[in-house]
Amino acid sequence: MALLLLGSFIVLISTANAVEETKICIPCDCKEAYQQGKTCSGVYTIKPDELPAFEVYCDMSNGGWTVFQRRMDGTVNFYRSWADYTKGFGDLNGEFWLGLNKVNRLTKSSTSLRVDLEDFEGNKKYATYNSFQVGNAVTKYTLRVSGYGGNAGDDLSYHDGMKFSTYNQDNDMHSTNCAATYKGAWWYNRCHNSNLNGLYLVGSHTSYANGIHWYHFKKHHYSLKTTEMKIRRK
Repeated sequence: MALLLLGSFIVLISTANAVEETKICIPCDCKEAYQQGKTCSGVYTIKPDELPAFEVYCDMSNGGWTVFQRRMDGTVNFYRSWADYTKGFGDLNGEFWLGLNKVNRLTKSSTSLRVDLEDFEGNKKYATYNSFQVGNAVTKYTLRVSGYGGNAGDDLSYHDGMKFSTYNQDNDMHSTNCAATYKGAWWYNRCHNSNLNGLYLVGSHTSYANGIHWYHFKKHHYSLKTTEMKIRRK
């Protein structure tokens, strides 16, 4: 038996006298995987376009969300370079950033965003956005986001239209480097209302705005315990 990857299909070819082909469709995202009957959350292979397939973590609890960012225990360093944020890093079963190139590929069609947040006291909040898109490398992965809902407060709209920045790629609107100042990587404006890729600090801290922050949830002197950013095609 041999395996052949053809487009979005895996073709199984028998090496016996008779040739038998079975086509297994690779889903374009977690929503399609869910529609194919894959209802358990976990790591899946997806293929959103003509480029090579890749693995993602799918949250199947509410219809198939593709997770592209998770913080949970501080085991992964998120204060990283432009190259790292472009290609992605971490462990899909733990803390990770999927990669700006992949998020761009996943948001070319109409897409919504959900952000889940939790503090160290067990309080949970969420934010949803009806429209979410990340541009390509030419645009420096410009963020387009609108249509807030939820109970966490709207701390992403301030970053709408901003390019992504890291400590070694300053694309923000401030005279200084926001990523270097606040120890993260984000769609900084002048500078931020949210900083979910900031330092993993434990709850309240004396330093200003350099932790994992969502301003209208816990302000700028409290770093969150867990965050998860996930998208779903409409």
